[in-house]
Amino acid sequence: MLGSFAGACDLEKAHGLPSHHDSKVQALPSHPFRSPDPPARPASFWSFQELESIFGEPPAGFSSSTSQESHFISTGSGETSHHGLSHVDGGGQARMVDVSSKEDSKRVAVAACKVLLGQKAFHLVASNQVAKGDVLNVAKIAGINGAKQTSSLIPLCHNISLTHIRVDLALNERDFSVEIEGEAATTGKTGVEMEAMTAVAVAGLTVYDMCKAASKDISITEIHLEHKTGGKSGDWSRKQ
Repeated sequence: MLGSFAGACDLEKAHGLPSHHDSKVQALPSHPFRSPDPPARPASFWSFQELESIFGEPPAGFSSSTSQESHFISTGSGETSHHGLSHVDGGGQARMVDVSSKEDSKRVAVAACKVLLGQKAFHLVASNQVAKGDVLNVAKIAGINGAKQTSSLIPLCHNISLTHIRVDLALNERDFSVEIEGEAATTGKTGVEMEAMTAVAVAGLTVYDMCKAASKDISITEIHLEHKTGGKSGDWSRKQ
């Protein structure tokens, strides 16, 4: 058996044939229709034309200008923000705005939202028959606490020294809802819109938590800013 194997090897060498047990592996030729492997580099460095040459034409309605261009708008303070957003820097990265150069001023913001309870849960709240207790008072305290925790909940908000927080809740029998209004005030370098909206949002969530045993079909809706005063941008009202 070994003699036959050796003889076969000698025969291959005599005729110049490659040995079937040669340790060198011949590389296969590239397929004529296979695109060359793209060079290794981050996707953000590819131009639209290069991507098109590799993957073909883009889907209908796709614009190269929207994929390539990044618009940066000056904020007027020497800094540049992405699309004019103050929480985005010139490189498109999130940032906390530096307000140290701003003057202190009195700032007030009022926000509102509505909790749609449904008829069953509404009557339980109105008659103070909810198992967890007094829904409106618990939600009121929760909203006040929420306003004070805004900078912990919203990552790029400043830690503001609030001078006043008000949260009011009222029952509306016409649509079986709780209407919530929140007000926040400070004297400082930045506004309190987020504090007012966080107050009503947390109050609304608390109403849901207090009433969820009676109904899961409760909606927290229409969280919005009603009006604000103070600051460089001046006064603003939704009713204007």
